[in-house]
Amino acid sequence: MQAFTDFIAECDRGPRLNKLAGFFAETAAGKGGMPIRKPAVDTRLLPYDTLLLRFVELHSRRQGFFDQHYHSSIPYRLEEECRMAHALLRYSQLNTNDVLLYSLGTAEGTMARTLSEISRGSIRSLSCSPNEENYKCFMAFGEPTYASFFLGPFHRLTKEHLRSDKKLEPFSEGFDFILEDTTFQMYSPNRHKQIEFVAQHLKDDGILLLLEKFRAVDPGDYQGRESQKDFGFKTHYFGSKEIARKTKLVLTTMHDGQVTLAEMASAIYAQFSHCIVTWNSGNFYGLAASNSRENLRRYLSLMVYPAIPLEYVYEPEPYTDLARWVST
Repeated sequence: MQAFTDFIAECDRGPRLNKLAGFFAETAAGKGGMPIRKPAVDTRLLPYDTLLLRFVELHSRRQGFFDQHYHSSIPYRLEEECRMAHALLRYSQLNTNDVLLYSLGTAEGTMARTLSEISRGSIRSLSCSPNEENYKCFMAFGEPTYASFFLGPFHRLTKEHLRSDKKLEPFSEGFDFILEDTTFQMYSPNRHKQIEFVAQHLKDDGILLLLEKFRAVDPGDYQGRESQKDFGFKTHYFGSKEIARKTKLVLTTMHDGQVTLAEMASAIYAQFSHCIVTWNSGNFYGLAASNSRENLRRYLSLMVYPAIPLEYVYEPEPYTDLARWVST
């Protein structure tokens, strides 16, 4: 881990563990930032599928405090979580071995925990968060048999730690999937080192799933999409004062850690040969990257169509090859 010494120190100084620590602790405990109503999946946007609906129902029951805040803040992110989970469940059904999933920095790890539960261990998952409040939500329904939780920030989960912890040791040979969900941007814009650090935990043909908020080349485009999100979606869940409070408290700082899609592409292709856009909602994009074209295609083929109204979708649209889009 000598090569990452400076990077780990950089993460320790990041806003997530310092300036924004109070916001995350308060929200994870349900003491602030809670929506006026619990977010619910709009099943009209999803196909009728028994496995998918089973996940939607169990996921709703397993949601913790931060999940409710998060899914009320990003248009149709909840539907996308169910779409991703459904693809992972289908992937596991076709796999002869258990699928290993690392959900990186995703609060109480609701999606990962639910996947492990509903698959009965065909998907074995590890979630992580530096907040004890998230861990309490993760454990609220009892200790899950096939899902684990690392109480600490992602950059402290090293290969050495995985090998030294008896419960986590089965993950030390690498994950089939790693999901980074709006985590990197809370630390710094150093995507090159962040992705390099996380990529070491993937199997050779593994898939890195990234979901982040991106800067736009034109600031006017970025602000227009922010207004669409705030006034067209978030007002269903938050009052104007709460939206303004979060903008001042979190989003301004978070913006400093955001990158453009072109900058993200540079970091991704330093580690991976292939990357496809999987989702878009305003300034948010989902990406899937791998060094195995065949395995990436297999995962993408199992995804149902994005469950989001077209007015929230911008270029590059889902299923676009990121390298081709950047080069145009």
